[in-house]
Amino acid sequence: MTLSHSSDRSLASIHAKNLLISFNQQILFSAADLHFSQGDVIYLQGDNGSGKSTLMKLLAGLIKPNKGQITSQGFAPKTWWRPSSLLGKAVYLHQHPYLFEGTVKYNLAYALDQRALAPEQRKKRIKQAIHMAQLTDLLNHNASDLSGGERQRLAIARAWIAQPKLLMLDEPISNMDKHSQRLVLAMINQLKQDGTGLLISSHQTCGLTALCQQHWHIKQRTIHTSIHVPQTDDLHDTHTTELHYGTTN
Repeated sequence: MTLSHSSDRSLASIHAKNLLISFNQQILFSAADLHFSQGDVIYLQGDNGSGKSTLMKLLAGLIKPNKGQITSQGFAPKTWWRPSSLLGKAVYLHQHPYLFEGTVKYNLAYALDQRALAPEQRKKRIKQAIHMAQLTDLLNHNASDLSGGERQRLAIARAWIAQPKLLMLDEPISNMDKHSQRLVLAMINQLKQDGTGLLISSHQTCGLTALCQQHWHIKQRTIHTSIHVPQTDDLHDTHTTELHYGTTN
């Protein structure tokens, strides 16, 4: 199934057509037509080992498919030093995110292009991110000393500061305590409200599902797309958490 999309070419988007990815001559998955655009919130489902992370790496330009074409539009032209035209467009956030050596405060400040905002605007956005992720007491801690949930909160707060047009989150609340889950869900919802395109992977339905409007399912080595998003009977975490923060707009 191919989903219909707006013809607004000003929106950042990535389009994959006739994809095939295989390892050791074994097909991992194929996909006829995938479209990921600003404003989309897509739930990527699949069993462990089905290829969810591989698909995200393909769309981020980190690896290449065996067959097929991946194109993008609505982004700045490719810089000369990037080997792939996709690199730096759709941001891929692994479930064990890479953080810079240094403090939590340093990681948050590094996320902003120093030329993008005036100093007061930079301070305001970083302050909002600290509040959303509840990182105030951790600002002077070394990022390498954080727990798994704290690292994920920092990574998503850093992504919110950077305002990517497209963001892919790989199992963002797996192995996380309930408190961190609620905070991460709230931050993801804020990214959705800000218009960031989101591709969110999980091997099972959870509170994240309530935020999604499309469903990609890797099943029997094929990626199936649908506007029907499977729901979970237990959405109390998202329903009892305030999922809104003020934006900088």
